[in-house]
Amino acid sequence: MKNKILITLLMTLLSASLLQAAPKKLLVVETTTGFRHSSISTLEKIITQLGAASGEFTVDCVRQPADKPRDLKRDATDEEKAAHKTAETAWEDTLKIALEKLSPESLKNYDGVVFASTTGDLPIPDKQGFLDWIKAGHAFIGIHSATDTFHGWPGYIDMLGGEFKGHGAQVSVDCINADPSHPATAQLPKVWTIQQEEIYQFKNYDPAKVHDLLWMEKHPATGEPGHYAVSWCKDYGTGKVFYTSLGHREDIIDANPDMHDRKNSVEISKAYQAHLLGGIEWALGLKSAAPLH
Repeated sequence: MKNKILITLLMTLLSASLLQAAPKKLLVVETTTGFRHSSISTLEKIITQLGAASGEFTVDCVRQPADKPRDLKRDATDEEKAAHKTAETAWEDTLKIALEKLSPESLKNYDGVVFASTTGDLPIPDKQGFLDWIKAGHAFIGIHSATDTFHGWPGYIDMLGGEFKGHGAQVSVDCINADPSHPATAQLPKVWTIQQEEIYQFKNYDPAKVHDLLWMEKHPATGEPGHYAVSWCKDYGTGKVFYTSLGHREDIIDANPDMHDRKNSVEISKAYQAHLLGGIEWALGLKSAAPLH
């Protein structure tokens, strides 16, 4: 009898251990209806590698459907306009099908969603259902132009914590580490210097409503003193939101030393990967941080 109880207890503990060790499931969304960054495929590759190397999460993707129609020429004929409209409608229908993975029913299969430099208005099937899913205890990770997405949707902007306003030329910047104890910034120095990157400015951003992780004390183009956000996180219901505006250039994302025209050092790329991984881990509840203000 004692042996049976012992065996049952051991099996229960083993099952609990296996369940606890099961990797999280992350959905990486790469679709765009506006400007499309060339670094999106690099983001997918690195996020997938980070998940595999850590063993903490697996990656599924919503990729851009092929054959998106190009913009019409100004002098297009009526026949060309009609053909373009037909092709555009067909592509949009394909995009809607791809984005069915963001339906409330499909999201039951995932622990978190990454918007990897998405842009424009994406035809997701249920906007409120998507926000409700995050609020219910799931993760949202936004990278770079995730803030240049859904400009006309206040609920999304409120969830994310800021909206893309513009950017200047690529520059070198000093990012201040606002929280060295947070998983997304724990491996970064007090001041993290990036050699070259496209730096965003934001609107509808309130530092009192987010938890800053990286920021700058002067404008990247004018040098004017102020508070200029770079990365932040926040609670959203019982869900967690992590955003980093960094990730425009391939050589800040990928640590391949042989990358053509590299401006950022391999060390900066490795630091960026640690920043991104820490943010994902925090949002997925794999690593904790002090309570957010």
